[in-house]
Amino acid sequence: MKLRRLLLLSLLTIYVSSIKAQTKSEPIVWHPWSDQIFAQAAREHKFVLLDLEAVWCHWCHVMDQQTYSDLAVRRLMQKKYIAVKVDQDSRPDLSNRYEDYGWPATVIFNSDGSEIVKRQGYLPPKLMASILQAVIDDPSPGPSIEKEIPITYAVTPFLAPALLADVKKEYEKQYDVAGKGWAFGHKYLDADSVEYATVLATHGDKLQEQRVRDTLQAAQALLDPVWGGAYQYSTGGNWNEPHFEKLLLIQSQVMRTYAQAYGRFGSPEYLAAAQNVHRFVRTFLTSPDGAFYVSQDADVIEGKHSADFFSLRDAKRRAIGIPRIDKHLYARENGWMINALCALYAATGDPATLQEAERAANWVVAHRSLSNGGFAHGEQDVVGPFLGDTLAMGQAFVALYESTGDRQWLQRAEAARRFIAANFASDTAGFTASRFSTDHAYTPHPERDENAQVARFANLLAQYTGEKGDQETATVAMRYLAAPQVATAWLSAPVLLAESQFTTPPTHITVVGSKSDPAAKALFQTALVAAPTYSRVELWDRSEGPLPRPDVAYPKLARPAAFLCTATACSSPIFDAQSLATKLRKPKE
Repeated sequence: MKLRRLLLLSLLTIYVSSIKAQTKSEPIVWHPWSDQIFAQAAREHKFVLLDLEAVWCHWCHVMDQQTYSDLAVRRLMQKKYIAVKVDQDSRPDLSNRYEDYGWPATVIFNSDGSEIVKRQGYLPPKLMASILQAVIDDPSPGPSIEKEIPITYAVTPFLAPALLADVKKEYEKQYDVAGKGWAFGHKYLDADSVEYATVLATHGDKLQEQRVRDTLQAAQALLDPVWGGAYQYSTGGNWNEPHFEKLLLIQSQVMRTYAQAYGRFGSPEYLAAAQNVHRFVRTFLTSPDGAFYVSQDADVIEGKHSADFFSLRDAKRRAIGIPRIDKHLYARENGWMINALCALYAATGDPATLQEAERAANWVVAHRSLSNGGFAHGEQDVVGPFLGDTLAMGQAFVALYESTGDRQWLQRAEAARRFIAANFASDTAGFTASRFSTDHAYTPHPERDENAQVARFANLLAQYTGEKGDQETATVAMRYLAAPQVATAWLSAPVLLAESQFTTPPTHITVVGSKSDPAAKALFQTALVAAPTYSRVELWDRSEGPLPRPDVAYPKLARPAAFLCTATACSSPIFDAQSLATKLRKPKE
């Protein structure tokens, strides 16, 4: 009888243990992204699941707390998957590859690197478990995996007339008249669309000017009135349901857009909006060394909506806590903010703002420089370099040259352009996001927005330097943008801005006078604030020798003067700052 009881106890223990094993599962083990992960998957006969997240992303936190803690999901992951988690801000190559899927993006791969499933946004536990099981049952690529359509690249860098007309028609359709802003659904300040409409307004288009004003008015609903800064976007098709993350990218775009609008239209509320963002960046996203952090989280408590928190005043917010700051220091993000600070300096003439921009630029040069003019992304890049870092810093250097007339910045911009041409040119047209592939099964592709920025950067640089290589780089990027499949993609403004600048000379303003002369400084500051966004603005101090591109012979005068020039003629000397502002703000023919 005793032996029998012992046997029953043993069987009961085994049964209880098996029940516990069925109701408990170890946390998912997350691996970093690498090409070797696919070899491991092949050895273990598993799939690879990539969770591409963002530090600041509310729904990424919810996925971690709900979906990836779910028992059924964990069992399936342990059984047949190798889990990979990547912060998309840290890997611009992966971020660009899957940008259409938002964050979190969930991608499932076969062990050979081929994609099986690509899903956008939050996936609740039951849906995730069903997807994981479906892939195990049948690993054929699902409907989310579309066959890549070959792009027919343009022979020339110019958009065909009919194609350009189509892109302009699409741009007209992209304005939400009722919702006041470009794009439908989520509401956010699309900087390129506002800028292109401002270009049209400069040529007398009153409808586009009204759309700019309506959008800038509505978008102020995304500004935090307490701490300052701009929320990323609003849901619900209106401007009053914000998601509360504050990315440095968004801060740079909003600050620059409002500062430039103040220079164009003179409305004090636009300057106040730009300064609101600047206050937040100074307080929360500036490191002790003067470089800029990546973002502030959407949630003060991860996974919990923050509407109640952000409705509080400063003291009550701080009593609860401050949402997490991502304190990585990336060259790309710093380049974006330097550019925005230069725009704000142009609008205000505040030397402290310019000093912030120069301090950050010097930090990036000291800590992120690569040989031959390029820039690393972060302190310890696993891969790279990435196009975005050198591109953003090149644009920042041009902005600093425009703001200061200091030729070291123009030299650094030229070095950055040469690095881009030498390291990122694709075999067909355009420039790829990364020098190296994300993995053995993927060939790097050019990315549309980056190539539009390359075209604009290199073309503007050519206006300042006259260098043949600068224009050649812009041409390579434009051949990619001029492909019909690329040109007609959503949204239209990046391509239209690149095309208009590539085919039209900029407004050319030169102030001739000593950099120590108050009158020359006043003229130069007026040129900065009142000039269109696409301008060539220079302060020529004759003691420094000829301008980098000495294509105009200016007369020697007894006092400082400004000149407005075209490809064939220059204005009479302008001695008065107000007269210069009036001429610059006059609608173009």
